[in-house]
Amino acid sequence: MPDFILALDQGTTSSRSIVFDHAGRAVAIARREFAQHFPRSGWVEHDAEEIWATQAATVAEALARARLAAADIAAIGITNQRETTVLWDRRSGRPVAPAIVWQDRRTAEHCDRLQRDGLEPEVTRRTGLLLDPYFSGTKLAWLLENVPGARARAEAGELAFGTVDSWLVWKLTGGATHVTDVSNASRTLLLDIATGRWDDFMLDLLRIPRAVLPQVVPSSMGPPAPVGALEGRDVPIAGIAGDQQAALFGQACFEAGMAKNTYGTGCFLLLNTGSEPLASTNRLLTTIAWQTDVRRYALEGAVFVGGAVVQWLRDGLGFIEQSGEVEALAASVEDSGGVYLVPAFTGLGSPHWDAYARGTIVGLSRGTTRAHIARAALEAIAFQSAEVLLAMQADAGQPLIELRVDGGATANDLLMQFQADLLGVPVVRPQVTETTALGAAYLAGLGVGFWRSSAEVTANWRAERRFEPGMSRDAAASRLARWSQAVSRSRSWHVET
Repeated sequence: MPDFILALDQGTTSSRSIVFDHAGRAVAIARREFAQHFPRSGWVEHDAEEIWATQAATVAEALARARLAAADIAAIGITNQRETTVLWDRRSGRPVAPAIVWQDRRTAEHCDRLQRDGLEPEVTRRTGLLLDPYFSGTKLAWLLENVPGARARAEAGELAFGTVDSWLVWKLTGGATHVTDVSNASRTLLLDIATGRWDDFMLDLLRIPRAVLPQVVPSSMGPPAPVGALEGRDVPIAGIAGDQQAALFGQACFEAGMAKNTYGTGCFLLLNTGSEPLASTNRLLTTIAWQTDVRRYALEGAVFVGGAVVQWLRDGLGFIEQSGEVEALAASVEDSGGVYLVPAFTGLGSPHWDAYARGTIVGLSRGTTRAHIARAALEAIAFQSAEVLLAMQADAGQPLIELRVDGGATANDLLMQFQADLLGVPVVRPQVTETTALGAAYLAGLGVGFWRSSAEVTANWRAERRFEPGMSRDAAASRLARWSQAVSRSRSWHVET
């Protein structure tokens, strides 16, 4: 068998390809950013063709950096930004409209109407999700209503819908395969999470024709897995998972009660709840974690703006030239000087679910500097994650022993220490922080026998550093209470015009 696995990690702001060896080490990484489009307030779009172009370019670059050929790759794993919605022409393979990104809020009124009709409890019972613009179902419904001729063409079977995993598989297979895995499907508002099948009630509610939907497949696939063309050679696409579920797998959180938090564009905290879905009473999401030989479930809390707040400091305010400079700037002051920044640029996710919240900075004084605002921005990432964890502990009925973390922002020691201080539990950073891509690689490798068991995967996991809490619980509670006051100032701010 070839000695390497190729993981395609298609994220919100960049496409990456990473080559992993049997020890789970990244031997080559390639990354390319792509454009973000904001045509109206609350709208976020991507060019799906640019997503594919950047992803394909990173595949070639990663193989070249590793000095490998397609013959050296045992399988391809795909992980992706999840709820982002692509609708394309089956014949030409071209998108019929820009991709609507998971952050997009344009379907807030649609969700409000369904909530007023009292439908959310039934929707949650079936899908594990809430009625929020975050999810793919209402985005697809919007495209079918607003792209000229889309509904008729979809009903005639001429159009294909997919989240980004489906789009990449379609392109890799030359249009031969239209699939999505259960983890991505569980984020659409269209899947019955108990059965893993498309739900007729939800399809009728959102007026989605079955003809437009992909086939739902396991996250880890043995033969006959879809076959992608890599440098003219057939390579099995044996693993697919949404980015956050892939990170949970990459962190080897295989047992119920294990949790991870990924600090990317947003922050996503997942708790493995075992082989049965656990309903939340604290407005968290019940989601499918993955399906190998069995289906596993998770509770999830979603923070819409995590690391993206640092990108905003860089690109929007010009406080820094490179994202990595934010830690030094924030550390140049002892604290935030009483400043709280709520980065609700596209609304608030868990546990608030307020599509009309908007970004807020409170506590400014004449003594406030850009360093204080930078520190408040970093602290906001930790505050939002702490809110989610508290809700998750209440749902699970047991305290967390430790939190495994991954994602680009985990390189920021100041942020990780503040996170441990707020939570009162150790925050553990692994040696390999590319756990999203690594999870996709593991799923693909298990599918083709590159790794033979989850025990092999667990043996690869190593901690790089543990951040022990150093703040008193009273002080942490006081800071969280003040944060809640700041959040209240951001709520229900945006009004549709």
